[in-house]
Amino acid sequence: MIGDEKAVHPAWLAPEAFRPLGSRRVLVHGDGPLVDTVLTEVTLACARFGGRVRRSAYPPPPEGDPEPTGAVDVVLALRWAGPLPEPAARAVAALHERGGGIGDEGFLLTRVDEVTVLLAGGPAGLLYGLFHLVRLGAAAYSPDLATQRHRPGLRRRMLNHWDNVSCHPVMGQVERGYAGGSIFWRHGAARRDLARVRAYARLLAAAGINAISVNNVNVGPVEARLLTDHLGDVAEIADTLRPYGIRLHLSVSFAAPVTLGGLATADPLDEKVRAWWATTTRQVYERIPDFGGYVVKADSEGQPGPFTYGRSHADGANLLAEALAPLGGVVHWRAFVYNHHQDWRDRSTDRARAAYDHFAPLDGDFRTNVILQVKYGPIDFQAREPVSPVITAMPATRLAVEFQVTQEYTGQQRHVCYLGPHWSEILRFHPWGPDGGTVAEIAAGTATPGPTGYTDPSRSGLGHGGGMVAVANVGDDQFWCGHPLAQANLYAYGRLAWDPGLEPRTVLDEWIDLTFPPGSTADPDLVRETLHEIMGDSWHTYERYTAPLGVGFMVDPDGHYGPNVDGYEYSRWGTYHHADRDGVGVDRTRATGTGYTGQYPYPWSEVYESVERCPDELLLFFHHVPYAHVLHNGSTVIQHIYDTHFAGFEQVETMRRRWRRLRGTIDAPVFTRVAERLDEQLRSAREWRDQINTYFYRKSGVPDERGRRIY
Repeated sequence: MIGDEKAVHPAWLAPEAFRPLGSRRVLVHGDGPLVDTVLTEVTLACARFGGRVRRSAYPPPPEGDPEPTGAVDVVLALRWAGPLPEPAARAVAALHERGGGIGDEGFLLTRVDEVTVLLAGGPAGLLYGLFHLVRLGAAAYSPDLATQRHRPGLRRRMLNHWDNVSCHPVMGQVERGYAGGSIFWRHGAARRDLARVRAYARLLAAAGINAISVNNVNVGPVEARLLTDHLGDVAEIADTLRPYGIRLHLSVSFAAPVTLGGLATADPLDEKVRAWWATTTRQVYERIPDFGGYVVKADSEGQPGPFTYGRSHADGANLLAEALAPLGGVVHWRAFVYNHHQDWRDRSTDRARAAYDHFAPLDGDFRTNVILQVKYGPIDFQAREPVSPVITAMPATRLAVEFQVTQEYTGQQRHVCYLGPHWSEILRFHPWGPDGGTVAEIAAGTATPGPTGYTDPSRSGLGHGGGMVAVANVGDDQFWCGHPLAQANLYAYGRLAWDPGLEPRTVLDEWIDLTFPPGSTADPDLVRETLHEIMGDSWHTYERYTAPLGVGFMVDPDGHYGPNVDGYEYSRWGTYHHADRDGVGVDRTRATGTGYTGQYPYPWSEVYESVERCPDELLLFFHHVPYAHVLHNGSTVIQHIYDTHFAGFEQVETMRRRWRRLRGTIDAPVFTRVAERLDEQLRSAREWRDQINTYFYRKSGVPDERGRRIY
C-alpha cells in the first residue's frame, strides 16, 4: 500500500504493525457495534498473518452449558459482557490489585497462564485496548509483560476541522489546510465515497481521539445549512465515524435563526430564538442520536454573536447549551475574541489581554454543558507564546485547551516541526507554581489549587473538565498531512490528549515503529536513528530561524508563510514587535506597559513582570529591551538573533543531509516527498535567516561579532 503512488498512506496503521497480533490465536468476548469493529480488525489481521480468531457465543450459553473451547494466545474481553472466559475472569483479580477502576474507555492488560488478557471497562475501552496491543507489538505477548491499567487522562479528545463545504475564494476547501482538499466535502456537497473518512476514523481511534467537528468555525452561508437542509449529509458522515467511537460535532452560525429560520433577530434572550434552537437541535438528534454538540466562533473576526444585541458571551453560549442539555450535547464556545480593527498607533490596546478581559468576568455564568475553548496562548498559535492566563482565571467554568495541529505558523507542513515537545511543555506547565495543578489537570477538571489558585474547594474544577481540542491537519493528499512526517503531529496530539504525562520522545518512538515497522524497512535502526535526529528537536530548530524570543508574527500577512518582519507592524490585527533603533519587544508590564502581566496568578505575574526574571524565550513577548540587553545565557539580544538564525539554517541543512541516508531504505514515494519538502524548508530557512538578520542589523547598527555575512 505504501509503495503505490496512488494509494492512501496507512500512516500509523501500517499492515505490518499488526503482525504480532495477527499471527496468534485470539478470542474476542463481548457484543455491540464497537466490539464488532474490534472483531473485524482482528479478523483482517489474522487473515493476513496466519492467526485464528473466534468470538464468544452470543447470547451467552445457559448456565451449566459449556462455552466453546480451544487454545488461545490472546483474550480481548469486555468486562460486563456475560460470564468471562477463564483467563479474563482471573484478570479481574489483577484489576483489583492495581486499585481503582478503568472506566468505560479504559482497559487492563495482563498475562494469565501464558495468555495475554485485555480486559476492557466498556466497548470503547476494548477498541482502544486493541490498538494498544498493536502499539506494543511483540512485547504484548512476552512472559515478562507487567500488568498495566490504562484510562484516558482527559474525557474529551477532540479535533476541529476547518473544512469548507464550498471552496472559499481565498481560503480554499480547507482554511489553513496544507494537505489538499477536504476528506468530507467537495464542490459544495458531501463526498459520496466515504471510504477515506472511515480510514480516518480508524486512525483517530488508534491515537485515542473520540470527537471531531467537520466544518469550519468561520461558518459560511453554505456551511450554515448543514444544520438544516443538508443534515442528511452530516448524518452519513456520523454513521461512518461511529464504528470507531468518534462523535460528530458541527460548527454553527450564531445568526442561524435569522439566516436559516427567517426570524428578525438572533437575540439569545428572545423566546422565539430559544424555541428555534430547541426545535432545530431536536431535529439534529433525531437524525444523529449520538450527536456531540455545537462549536461556535462568535463576535470574532467578523462572525456574528451576542454583542449585536447587547448580550454577553455567557448569554450566547447558554442559549445553545439550553437546547443541547436535554439531549446530552455540549457547546464548545471559542474564547478567541479580540478587536481585529486595532489602531497600531495606540500602544495601550493589547490583543494578548482580550480573551481574559472578555471572559474572566463571566466565570460562573456559563451552564455546565458549556465548554469554553481557550487557545493555549493569548495570541494565535505562534511557535512560542506564554500559556494563556484565561486557563487559570475561570475555576467555575469548564475549559478546553485548544492547540493547532495544522502548522499554520510552524511551517505549514512544508517544514519538519514535531510539536509533541511544545504541547507537552504547555500541558505540564504549573500556572500557580510548583505546588499547584498543571494545565493538563485544569483541562481534566482535576487541578489542585496553588497558594493563590482555586481557593474555593467547591469551585476547584468541576470534576469533568473540557478536555483538549485541536485544529486538524489532514486533507485528501496521499499522505494525509501533505508532509509524511507531519503525520507524527496528529498522532502525538491524540496520544497526549489520552495521557498528557507521556514523554514526547516515547510518543515519537511509537509513531516511528507503527509507521515504519521493522519488517517493512531495510534498516530499522537507521530509520529510527535518522527520524529522531531530524524530528526530535525540530520545533526548536523552527523557532531558531523564525521570530526570536517569543515576539512572534513576523510572517507574510496573506499566507502566514515565510518572513515579512513588518508585515503586521502597521496593521489592524494587533500583532506587533515594536522594533526601533534602540530595541525590540512589546512592553506588557503593569509598571510601564499594557498591564497584561497582571492577568497571571502569582508567581508568574511577578516573573513575567521582571525583565531580570522573565525566561529568555519569552522576553520580547513581555518586554521592550535594548539590543545590548544581556540574556541569561550571556548573549546579547542582537547577538542571540544572529546566532540562532544562522544555527537554525545550518540545522535544516543537517536534516536534509541525514534524510538522504534513507534512500533505498524506505518506500520511494515517502522518501521523495520528504526530500522535496526538506528542499523547500532549506530555501525558506535561508530567507528567514537573511531577512531577520538583515532587518535587525539595519535597525540596530550592531554588527555580528563573528563576522558572518549579513546583507
